[in-house]
Amino acid sequence: MESMTFELTKHAREVLDERQIPIEWVERTMISPELRLPDPDDPDIERRFLRIPEFEGRVLRVAVNNKVVPELVISVFFDRNMRNKL
Repeated sequence: MESMTFELTKHAREVLDERQIPIEWVERTMISPELRLPDPDDPDIERRFLRIPEFEGRVLRVAVNNKVVPELVISVFFDRNMRNKL
């Protein structure tokens, strides 16, 4: 797997801790998303989605500002609406 550099906002770090989402799942989603969509409200934000087999195939959504270097992860959560769409 390729190495990727990105940073997490304070909010993203808190969410990972609160929801016990492994950073490795975020890394996989950042590197190899199954789907990329623009955020409808912010042109600097991209939503990346990946099914996580270890978590019953639920879909992780990572919102990332991909206009900065390194990319900045804004938020991370499991998107129930995408579960049957990937």
